[in-house]
Amino acid sequence: MLNKEIPFLRLGVPLCAGIITGLWISPGTLFFIVSASITIILFCASIRFNRYLTNIVYGISLTLALWLAGLFLYTQEKMRISDLPPEETIYKGILEDIPEEKENTWKMTVRLTSMLKNDSIIPVGGSLLVYHRKELNRLSLLPGDELTINCMPERIKSRGNPGEFDYAFYMETQGIRYLAFTGSNDISVHSKPDRRKIKYSSLIIREKIIGMFSNRGVPEERLGLVAAITLGQKNMLDPEQKQYFMKAGVMHIMAVSGLHAVILSLFIFRLLFFLKGRMNIVRVLITLFILWAFAFITGLTPSVLRATLMFSFLQAGKIMKRPVNGINSVLASAFVLILIRPSVIFDAGFLLSYSAVIFIISFYNDLYLKITFRHKIPDLIWQSAAVTIIAQAGTLPLTVMLFNRFPVWFIISNIIIVPLSSLVVIGGVLVLMTYPLPFLSKLLAWLLDLLTRLTESLTEKAASLPLSTIENIGFSTTECIFLSITLFLLIRYMLERKSIPVFYPLVFFLLFTSAGTVKVLSGRKSAELIVYNTIGNTTIGVRSGSLLACYSDTIIPVREVERHRAMMGLKENTTNISDNFCISINERDHVLLTNHLTSSILEKISPEMVVLTGERPIVERNISTMSKLKALVVGPEVRKQYGLNAIQTDTVHFVKNSGAFRIRL
Repeated sequence: MLNKEIPFLRLGVPLCAGIITGLWISPGTLFFIVSASITIILFCASIRFNRYLTNIVYGISLTLALWLAGLFLYTQEKMRISDLPPEETIYKGILEDIPEEKENTWKMTVRLTSMLKNDSIIPVGGSLLVYHRKELNRLSLLPGDELTINCMPERIKSRGNPGEFDYAFYMETQGIRYLAFTGSNDISVHSKPDRRKIKYSSLIIREKIIGMFSNRGVPEERLGLVAAITLGQKNMLDPEQKQYFMKAGVMHIMAVSGLHAVILSLFIFRLLFFLKGRMNIVRVLITLFILWAFAFITGLTPSVLRATLMFSFLQAGKIMKRPVNGINSVLASAFVLILIRPSVIFDAGFLLSYSAVIFIISFYNDLYLKITFRHKIPDLIWQSAAVTIIAQAGTLPLTVMLFNRFPVWFIISNIIIVPLSSLVVIGGVLVLMTYPLPFLSKLLAWLLDLLTRLTESLTEKAASLPLSTIENIGFSTTECIFLSITLFLLIRYMLERKSIPVFYPLVFFLLFTSAGTVKVLSGRKSAELIVYNTIGNTTIGVRSGSLLACYSDTIIPVREVERHRAMMGLKENTTNISDNFCISINERDHVLLTNHLTSSILEKISPEMVVLTGERPIVERNISTMSKLKALVVGPEVRKQYGLNAIQTDTVHFVKNSGAFRIRL
């Protein structure tokens, strides 16, 4: 049944499975040649079974072909990112986005095309994250400009703390594996192309639109919020503003996606109310044109492309007078985006957007019809609440797994703030449409500023409510998958009990709880030593089962420890440490924490491991007993490494450079 109604589900699952397989294996050309040959043979063999009701051989062949396609596409995408030498080199590349202003630097993404080495030009791939020293208030660089940069690339690394966001993997899925720091003399050549690509032109137009808002009177302090809500440009927002929207559970209004596409399409449809009957096709085409134009000026991001593609598929079905399955249209748009960039399936925005839309299409109408109101205003409030409840249910497991937080008052904040943000989007469109009429556009810009100010104020109040958000919670990937399926089946059962038996949601709920139980039990049977990669302090954790003993040189709660403790359900016991502090794990194993390492200290304590603390630890030269250590860990506070170059051992771990140190005990 699903194969007929939602064919892209059958096509998408093996494709995504192949991409996920690429996380662990990177097969060579021979593997793909042999596998492709086997697949072709299976396809040929399936012809003999066409007269049967079901062709199992064809199904196996198609599934294998899609799995191979996913693995091949993801492998090729990873191979396109070149490994760069850790030395000063001249690179040529193309600026990918508008430079983002930081406190002391300009942040730029440069897509590399080649590098100059030994008087020869070598093609390279991937992008480079460049932090250019701020010496001018504004850079005269635009997306699509060709640059020649002299720099020394550094590999982007994650901090490696337990349960922490893998920043290096995230950047690699964006095609960025290295970063570099440059000064005024490092960009030697800057040239403008004869013709820019569409995506670069769209980003330039987006900046011009932000300038149009400013010219019509939107003040500087709210220009960033207007740009974020209407165009998805969040670079101008203050970190404090972002925190308010995250805590209130309405950060999604700043990600140009299905919400914006729905708002805009409904607004255009209402404006063109006079086009009815045979002229309805003109109404649809005009709406699609404006929607694709909106996608263009917002930078053609995956989220808005998904929404625009989905809307286009739905409207195409209506024009051809053919019934269109909403979920199949959503999955079809996802299938196209995955073929273009396979690693998009690991993008948080992509996952959250699709899970929310699939839940809304599946359950919103049934939930909305459960309660009816005679008056329009309560009915509109219930519509907003129903959408919010269903969307939040769809994104709950992903939100907890990806961001380790849950907004408690999301229903109240979404009921109030989402309609306001809709008016902000419409107001922004009207300002642009009336821009040639200064008097009218200035009046609309004043209303836009008023709506934006109200949105910001209400969001700040929602974020300041007691228990506005639950922090430091998290799921494993397995728990996230089982909980998502459980919620989907449970809501389906509650809204339409005859569709499925209660047995199915109960089974997956049991699998969800079992996954959590296995995680806890496996943790209780193990023990490990952790030197956290913190900022401004040195913190060591010794986990024995569900008990976490922390030793830190600060009395302030350490965020990295709090996250680890909450995610794994650990009981924490903290001890404040001083110089030459010794941790006794058992009768034999000792860990020494010191900022002054000498032979006499080593002989006296005989530690198994040493952690150097402080900003400038001193290590005595020619320590004879150093080779007996299992590990020498250089803490994250260390800035100047006195005597460390003289250490003759392969067991040195620099936390700041290599991430948190973890070893099983």
